[in-house]
Amino acid sequence: MTVKARAAILVEPNKPLVVDEIEFPDPAADQVLVKLFASGVCHSQIHTMRRPARPRDRFPALLGHEATGVVVAKGRDVSHVKEGDHVITTWVDRNNANTPLPLVNHALNDRPQCAFKWHGKEVWGSAATWAEYALASDRVVVPMSEDVATDVTAIIGCAVMTGAGAILNTLQVRPGQSVAVFGVGGIGLCAIQAAAIVDAYPIVAVDVIADKLAFSRRLGATYTVNAQEVDAVQAIRELTNGGADFAIDAVGLPQTQEQILQSARAGYSGLNRGGSALLIGITPPGARALLDTSLFVGNRTFSRTSGGDCRPERDFPLFVRWYREGKLKLNELVTRRYTLDQINSAVDDLEHGRILGRGILTCK
Repeated sequence: MTVKARAAILVEPNKPLVVDEIEFPDPAADQVLVKLFASGVCHSQIHTMRRPARPRDRFPALLGHEATGVVVAKGRDVSHVKEGDHVITTWVDRNNANTPLPLVNHALNDRPQCAFKWHGKEVWGSAATWAEYALASDRVVVPMSEDVATDVTAIIGCAVMTGAGAILNTLQVRPGQSVAVFGVGGIGLCAIQAAAIVDAYPIVAVDVIADKLAFSRRLGATYTVNAQEVDAVQAIRELTNGGADFAIDAVGLPQTQEQILQSARAGYSGLNRGGSALLIGITPPGARALLDTSLFVGNRTFSRTSGGDCRPERDFPLFVRWYREGKLKLNELVTRRYTLDQINSAVDDLEHGRILGRGILTCK
């Protein structure tokens, strides 16, 4: 069953995406073909678009790695979903206890990919979702109930997974513990929402855009700090009585990496361990943070998480339940909607801070 459908194609770095029809191959034995309902507009795709090409990168390429859709075809070895099922696609193995690397080539590298046809050329991608269809390994496809909204849930596959997963799985935040989040884009706002759901206090949002900070209060932030107006580290220390139990960097810049370690509270030993600094943003190529190692004397820790240490088969149903119960405010978080033809506008809006929460592409 050969399918022809439109996709956003990255022909070469730092060029606008080209929306055109491509030819999808039939699913392999372990693959699923999904007709998409919606896809998230994630900043990690912009990192891929803007960085210089590397020797192992293959162009043209397809992008996008979080979506919802309906299964239209599957390979003979796929048993956990069938044609007609609603699903969430992601970039993390749905049962990832022993997966050494992400399965989805969301960063253009030499991991296994699919070849699509475009005007006689091969176009490379892996579960790419900035398109009308996605061809994905069954290991990154998670079933979703048919009575759940199919648009805003598209961001569960990356933004919610990474932000909320950092709170639940990586840091295991408990009621009454303090959380500071640097960067209140889609992932940072998901971390804030999850922190509020588990009753963390206080929750401090840090950013440089006033509108984003005001928006973060609607999603659970207790206090906001504009890092362009005040010393963010000092403000956090004052608001948390000496430093946060958990300080999260959802930006990835060297400066914010340094600041989260400085913002974590000091401890000593035993039950009085220091605070934890966690990087969840993507660090720009070649960037180097200068961490003050003397801060580790206070038993602070610094670590990174990929995908919020989520196991999608286990965690996605919980996130959907939170959404159903009104705890996870996805309807409010999705603040911009675009068609596939508007993908370059979506990228520009995200790059220039015009999306308060998360933007999505919607398909007919």
